[in-house]
Amino acid sequence: MDDISKTIMQGITFKGSSSKPKDEKKVKTKAKKKAYVTGAHGSGAAKMKAEFRRKRANRHK
Repeated sequence: MDDISKTIMQGITFKGSSSKPKDEKKVKTKAKKKAYVTGAHGSGAAKMKAEFRRKRANRHK
């Protein structure tokens, strides 16, 4: 009965998950890695996209 009365009077406290330090430098998706952005990994589609990005970047220079 002691545990039940204590729970009724104080309530139940749930602990949150442990907070892990976040790595902001960590890359989660392949699309953000340099080889995929520049098309260096061999994919034809990525090479085309890289070419479009280069053209867009140099448009008003």
